[in-house]
Amino acid sequence: MKTIEKNLWYGGKSGAVTFSYDDGRIEDIRLVETFNKYGVKGTFHLCNPDFLNCFDFLEGVTIVDPETYGELYKGHEVSCHSKHHPFLHELPDEKVRSEISENKEFLENLCGYTVRGMSYPFGSFDDRVIELCREEGMEYSRTVADTHDFDLPENFMMWHPTCHHVEADKALADRFAESKKPLKLLYVWGHSYEFYDEEKWEKLESFLSEISGREDTWYATNIEILDYVSALDALEISEEKIYNPSDIDLWVTVDGEAAKIGAKQEIK
Repeated sequence: MKTIEKNLWYGGKSGAVTFSYDDGRIEDIRLVETFNKYGVKGTFHLCNPDFLNCFDFLEGVTIVDPETYGELYKGHEVSCHSKHHPFLHELPDEKVRSEISENKEFLENLCGYTVRGMSYPFGSFDDRVIELCREEGMEYSRTVADTHDFDLPENFMMWHPTCHHVEADKALADRFAESKKPLKLLYVWGHSYEFYDEEKWEKLESFLSEISGREDTWYATNIEILDYVSALDALEISEEKIYNPSDIDLWVTVDGEAAKIGAKQEIK
């Protein structure tokens, strides 16, 4: 029997890169423009606008106009961040549910597609919160617990990123390029308001110039990563055939050679 390994990303790439940013501050406009310039993709975790009224320190803060979400974040992903940005683990069950369900509904009405993921506000969660978020339709959620590595999560509802963008530099890009891990993933997160001067923006562009445009790398949103991994997991492999029951084209190696298995395709 041939040796079949599920070790390639979409397009037969050896690595994937994704970005994740919270809160929808007005600086997202420049951030999206910068991502588009370098051909990378981000997931933007957004609250309902009235979260600004919940914290005194947000007085005078400007966020992206929700009516522009569909156009601004086109080609990227809009994802939940709760309605009011609370510490979810401190809330009773029904309040956790409403924080997610009302945020999800708000974003879906603006963006026109099903919102299936989130990031935990303040990084606040526990097992109970995870289960409640699942029940409200969440399939993944990013934490703030950096791994400083390139592994996939064991549980996508506790999706630990590689690092905050303050640590994203040429050394990280080089370490990622040199890594031989199968299905390696570089996941960078942060808040766009943290780019508060030109030096910070220049550092971001320097990192993006290092990490972007690589032929061996897939640039994807959080939900695209999840969907691809889920489809790989669902591959049906036997001694006679490989069958891909998903709607996503997949790539594997067969005896060390890259092979594409198209959506709903069977290979002998």
